[in-house]
Amino acid sequence: MASTLNGHKVAILAVDGFEQAELIEPKRALTEAGATVQVISARPGTIQGFKHVDKGDTVEVDLTFDKASANDFDAVVLPGGVVNGDAMRLLPQAQAFVKAADSAKKPIAVICHGGWLLVSAGIVNGRTLTSWPSLQDDIRNAGGTWVDKEVVEDGNLISSRKPDDLPAFNKALIGQLSRANAA
Repeated sequence: MASTLNGHKVAILAVDGFEQAELIEPKRALTEAGATVQVISARPGTIQGFKHVDKGDTVEVDLTFDKASANDFDAVVLPGGVVNGDAMRLLPQAQAFVKAADSAKKPIAVICHGGWLLVSAGIVNGRTLTSWPSLQDDIRNAGGTWVDKEVVEDGNLISSRKPDDLPAFNKALIGQLSRANAA
């Protein structure tokens, strides 16, 4: 699988408070599959990860929103983390980024609390997603259908609930990017 995604560029959108495994594991899986992965955030430097409520590792930011364009990427990953998810949904540049990716039908892979950005960007209406259970009312109130499954694919949207779902989440994302490459 090492060269499956050669030539693909994937954006991971995150700020301080991201759930560490939900950023690190997709980044590792995508890189091992041959993709170029860049972390995009509100400010340069590093962002702080968490392992649930405990501080985890920091991650280097590759680009800031003011210098990034969804047009330059083949897919987007939105890790969770309550603090990250809540902060990301309030960033107009993050909303614009996912709206542009969705309009272009690029894969958007979202896990846990990352779904809040999709709700605030207005792109869940008529779509089926999963997430951390506490987001189900937000998704339903935004016109989406919430289900409790390991991974859900609805068109270009890929969603999962929690870190335990990462193997299925990564497989679905790499599968969508591979199929897009073959088309």
